[in-house]
Amino acid sequence: MPKLTPLMNQYKSIKKDHKDCILFFRLGDFYEMFFDDAKEASKILDIALTARNAVPMCGVPYHAAESYLSKLTDAGKRVAICDQVEDAKLAKGIVKRKVTRIITPGTSMTASDVGNKKSNYIGCLCRTGEVYGYAFMDVSTGEFRAIELKDKAGLLDELQRTEPAECLIPESLDEKSEIAGTLEGAVPTVFTRCEDWMFDYDSCYSVLTDHFKTHSLDGFGCENMTAGITAAGALISYIRDVLTQPLNQVTRIAPYSTADFMLLDPTSLRNLEILDSARKGQQSETLLSVMDETLTPMGGRLLWQWIRQPLIDSIEIRNRQDGVEELVQHQNRYSNLRSLLKRIRDIPRLMSRIDSGYGTPRDVVALKESLKIAPKIKAELAEFASHILSECRENLVPVDWLVELIERAVVNEPPAHTRQGGIFKPGYNEKLDELRGISRDGKSWIATFQEKERKRTGIKSLKVSYNKVFGYYIEITNVYREAVPPEYVRKQTLVNSERYITPELKEYESKVLGAEEQIVSLEAELFEELKKQASKATPEVQSISEAIAVLDILCSFATSALEKNYVKPIINEGPTISIEDGRHPIVEAAMVGERFVPNGVELDCDQNQLLIITGPNMAGKSTYIRQTALLVLMAQVGSFIPAGKATIGVVDRIFTRVGASDELTRGQSTFMVEMNETANILNNATNKSLIILDEIGRGTSTYDGISIAWAVAEYLSTRSDKRAKTLFATHYHELTRLEGLFPGIKNYNVAVREWSNEVIFVRKIVPGGTDKSYGIHVASLAAIPREVIERATEILQALEENSVKEPEFAARAKKRKMPSPQQLLLFADKPNPVIEELKQIDIDSLTPIQALMRLKELKDKA
Repeated sequence: MPKLTPLMNQYKSIKKDHKDCILFFRLGDFYEMFFDDAKEASKILDIALTARNAVPMCGVPYHAAESYLSKLTDAGKRVAICDQVEDAKLAKGIVKRKVTRIITPGTSMTASDVGNKKSNYIGCLCRTGEVYGYAFMDVSTGEFRAIELKDKAGLLDELQRTEPAECLIPESLDEKSEIAGTLEGAVPTVFTRCEDWMFDYDSCYSVLTDHFKTHSLDGFGCENMTAGITAAGALISYIRDVLTQPLNQVTRIAPYSTADFMLLDPTSLRNLEILDSARKGQQSETLLSVMDETLTPMGGRLLWQWIRQPLIDSIEIRNRQDGVEELVQHQNRYSNLRSLLKRIRDIPRLMSRIDSGYGTPRDVVALKESLKIAPKIKAELAEFASHILSECRENLVPVDWLVELIERAVVNEPPAHTRQGGIFKPGYNEKLDELRGISRDGKSWIATFQEKERKRTGIKSLKVSYNKVFGYYIEITNVYREAVPPEYVRKQTLVNSERYITPELKEYESKVLGAEEQIVSLEAELFEELKKQASKATPEVQSISEAIAVLDILCSFATSALEKNYVKPIINEGPTISIEDGRHPIVEAAMVGERFVPNGVELDCDQNQLLIITGPNMAGKSTYIRQTALLVLMAQVGSFIPAGKATIGVVDRIFTRVGASDELTRGQSTFMVEMNETANILNNATNKSLIILDEIGRGTSTYDGISIAWAVAEYLSTRSDKRAKTLFATHYHELTRLEGLFPGIKNYNVAVREWSNEVIFVRKIVPGGTDKSYGIHVASLAAIPREVIERATEILQALEENSVKEPEFAARAKKRKMPSPQQLLLFADKPNPVIEELKQIDIDSLTPIQALMRLKELKDKA
């Protein structure tokens, strides 16, 4: 490699301190990347990779850098921004440069984030004794929360719930394999290892009190949270000191506890399709998409939180319901509010960009236009009486001074960046007006000078122009070369013309260009001062934003109630879930040209504690049991629900065991995953839980599966501390015998009608069990070849009649290369010692479990 230039030596010197980052190195109007950074970034950004003096390089325009930064952080990369920190005109030698900030996946605050309905968290976890501390922040909004958790399972649940884009972890904690292994495999986030000294409790406490300018943390309610304070302080320190990002937008920390909310583990979130659809690319088919009628970005982000954390306090739930009900009852005001909400921009992210110094003139104007609407919303809320709407009204605090300041200062349609100039209105700053006058008059003088020189010299083609090399110059075509006055100084000769300057022209040029440079510089200074003034209103603006977010969600719920025929459920602390004519919200929303068949449910902890649902494949068992869970969740979020009528006793947790999947990368088969999920339910359910079981035991042999399913149902029914309200869908028709053996177990089935060898799914849940699955009919619907369907029908009939004739069957098996009848001894007519032993069993003298175990022994013997 050739000897490096002084510029490349400077680059190398800065890069060695930021080896874990892609270095954006400012060169004029571009951010350049070199060596391996260039190779990696060019692939991610899909830009050209070039080379100079054998050094690989690529670059992006300075003015468009934010869009490229977003792509890099989305790819999990850290980016160090290296800017020029002195005026190139005043520099002696190489312009001084230094890293002014570091952007990571969890601290992105680009313009593309504004308007996004998804939060972007950076988290931090630590352990103090046996307690885990976890804090997380969205730097783009100022949201900052902390929690303490007693075990690794609770920590994992919170990490999966908040989905941080990046998470800090102490090096010593990372070295403990049981922590690192669990997190790395289960949470799709970028883990950043930090030195242990950052997690010193006393230092972290001081970091927080210094940041909030308080003597203690009592006012935030987290004074005694040792682990939580440690995680929160380390997070602030990392963002502020390591990444050198200002945090003026973070004005408070909010501690919370999982005991305040219904617990939804990742399994239940996935099985119920609450946030993500089971079908890739079908994000419209989720509970969030069905419930989200919000009109503002902050309303959408808060709804995401509400759905992830349903309430368990019936008073708070009814508080939300009352607000929705009042909006439904006053539809004119509700419509007016929705019209106003449509005009609101992303207030918290606009404010955070301004607080952090990254805000543009257009951000400031967008903030102003949104804040101008807040008083109108407050006026519309004046007549509402519900507590939550009154609270929204009170939190819409006035910031008239800020609106007036921006209105007086900034033009209505400002440029995208300060370097373009033209930000401020005439009359805002006297010096700026003076400089603009010089620039304007100077340009006018240039036009006058051109006309004067044409008349004086008689050269009609004389033209005054400008470029960055010569500044202003006079251009004369060669036709008039002999008429050029002697005082004109030649600067450049072209093919058909020559360019000249004069002392008079250069004198005015210095005035005009000097004024324009001063205008750009002064406008940049004035804009920075304006942002500092605006930052003083951060707490009030955040209060307005939070009030609008809550109001937006309540209006969203009211929209669903009015447009989708949702009703207000009765919420209490009792043990009963009673729903009449309930409808699955996601399935109903996806149906076109067809009406969803509603179904009711009665669940309690006494006579209707465990409902066994049998019925054919595709008849609607899974839809029915998931529907119940979703309606309970919606009710505890505070929404109205798709039903005719409902009473919901608050549940503390929703458990689900649904479907079949494996986790081969973790060495777990389908059956092992199923058993892990079942164990979690049996170990953690309480009398106030709701359990959804969609098949248990399908991943093993029939008798093993029946035995496990039976034992699980028996356990949930007989353990006094585990009598959770349970819906159990199964194809094991043997389980229907449980109804007569244990109190609280009831049989239900999905009704079907048979007509001319066809099966009609009625979709109605009715009392009683069933002993048919109609699996062959479903197979025919799946386009299984007719030959297979016909053969399956023959075999089914033979098995049901226990009369498979060996010669005929053997011939068929040989012809079709199917297993011989000897593999079906239990179903053959020929004498068999195992069958003879089976006939001797007095089935009525055995308990169900004993009978099943005896049958399993005989099966193994056979």
